[in-house]
Amino acid sequence: MKKAIVFGSFVVDLMARAPHLPAPGETVKGSMFAQGPGGKGFNQAVAAKRAGASVLMATKLGKDSLASIAYDKLKSENMSTQCIFETDKASTGTAIIMVDEKTSQNQIVVTSGACDTFDESDIQKIVPHIKECNFLLTQLETNIDAVEHIICEAKKNDVFVILNPAPVQKIDDELYKKIDIITPNEVEASILTGIKINNEADATKAAGVFLEKGVKSVIITLGKKGALVTDGKKYKIIDNYDVDVLDTTGAGDAFNGGLLAALCEGMDIWKASRFANVVSNLAVTHLGTANAMPSRQEIDEFIKKHNI
Repeated sequence: MKKAIVFGSFVVDLMARAPHLPAPGETVKGSMFAQGPGGKGFNQAVAAKRAGASVLMATKLGKDSLASIAYDKLKSENMSTQCIFETDKASTGTAIIMVDEKTSQNQIVVTSGACDTFDESDIQKIVPHIKECNFLLTQLETNIDAVEHIICEAKKNDVFVILNPAPVQKIDDELYKKIDIITPNEVEASILTGIKINNEADATKAAGVFLEKGVKSVIITLGKKGALVTDGKKYKIIDNYDVDVLDTTGAGDAFNGGLLAALCEGMDIWKASRFANVVSNLAVTHLGTANAMPSRQEIDEFIKKHNI
């Protein structure tokens, strides 16, 4: 089993479900509230760990009561805390999540907090761990200069780089050349490439833009339509499955974590994408984000049942 490191955010998810999402100025009475561990980086690391990967999480917390939620979750998942940093200059990140209980669609406001304060000393402490890994998975929910630095360090050490460009923001053109797989959703891909994605043909064109920028392979997740996958030569659509959707909040994170776990096992991009799609499809049948990630047993049972 190859090793992986996930560099990214931890936030505490504050989730409320309601009959519908509020319009501007509207107050809606919710039906339930839940608090738990989240953040794109943390969710993806937990998803990968539960799917069977040997994964190290690197993130940053505030010195406050919310930080304990991260430590408690890492302990329960049997994950190391050696790359967990703390600061008294910012609070632990939070995500305010509203979920429509009828459609399962959501609206999210993320405050990155401590995750926006990675500095040079933090990065240098992470570098020795990167050298011991085969894969790096990162996102854009921390300060962008830290992401750029981490990716550069990974490539110096021949580490395979996966970038989930979310929350979406402009990426330096030179950074694209260092990315082995980029995994935007259709909205993120549209913003980054300038091609509005309405169908498979649009997604194929958008993927081509990423390839022209120097990315080796592209996976664009398409919500209910599955995912478009290309290695620069072939293009394939990975279809979704018919599952009872309860909460779509962590679907993209589940996909990325599942992808990482599959790559760690030596699967090629096609098999890894199908595996990732299973993880994503299972995650949306549960409430929450990190806590919704499926176990390897659930994943294997689903694969066997659907003859994947």
